[in-house]
Amino acid sequence: MARDTGFPGADAENDFSRQRRRAELARLSAWLTRQPADVNTVLPFDEVVAALGKTGETFLGLVVVDVSSIVGSVDRTRDFDRYFRPTSARIRERWQRLATAQRRGESVPPVQLYRIGTMHFVIDGHHRVSIAIARRFSKIDAYVTEIHTRISPEGINARSDLIMKDHRRLFASRVPLEGKQREAIWFDDPFDYAELAENVEAWGFRLAQETGTFMGRAEVARRWFGEEFLPVVRMARRADILPEITSDAELYIWLACERYRMVRRHIWDEDIIDELRVRSRRRGKLP
Repeated sequence: MARDTGFPGADAENDFSRQRRRAELARLSAWLTRQPADVNTVLPFDEVVAALGKTGETFLGLVVVDVSSIVGSVDRTRDFDRYFRPTSARIRERWQRLATAQRRGESVPPVQLYRIGTMHFVIDGHHRVSIAIARRFSKIDAYVTEIHTRISPEGINARSDLIMKDHRRLFASRVPLEGKQREAIWFDDPFDYAELAENVEAWGFRLAQETGTFMGRAEVARRWFGEEFLPVVRMARRADILPEITSDAELYIWLACERYRMVRRHIWDEDIIDELRVRSRRRGKLP
């Protein structure tokens, strides 16, 4: 880290120039290593909330926040990169003016942030956050409002991760499982959530037809998990079908699709399990 000159204006100018160079080098490095384009971009608050589903909010007041936890913005996603380094010279004047004032010891108001999980998103104070990072401050004062979401924000590292979260949120609204049952359903391919949701809804419709009773989504989800999903997965695991698939949900989807291709009926018996065992071994031999 370069040593300060002792002149606030000159040091603020040097800080800005240094951060601009780092932003450009990071962008060049991402291009050379063929990283996804969104890895180095500020997470957009609105898209994160849309993917997770907002259920409420709580104002936490003035708190001390880790600067490293600030990863997103409400509306300034083009002016800064993921680490709040300036992405253009057009914000130089204001950035340097604020940085100079800080170096002179002038008081700086707290920033305003939204909190989602362990992540923070800037409402007001983008330049102050950027300056704090440039000066390697680890903490910053902030007025924080916590956002409560339907889906856990854990695992969001880049904009592309929001696709998975969005599909999980939609699946949860169509198949409202709770607790460990919800946690048991996960996929690597986000579009599998939509396929499974259709499968569950069709199963619930057939059950309603058989029983002659109306069932809400919550009851269908609960009964599907206990009466269909768990028994089928257990049969498949005992039969050693595709043991390399660690996700029970992915195994179930494969079984359900292959069963329907074979018999065009929604039934399970030993003969079908035996045939699926054979098909799974053929699948493993495919290049």
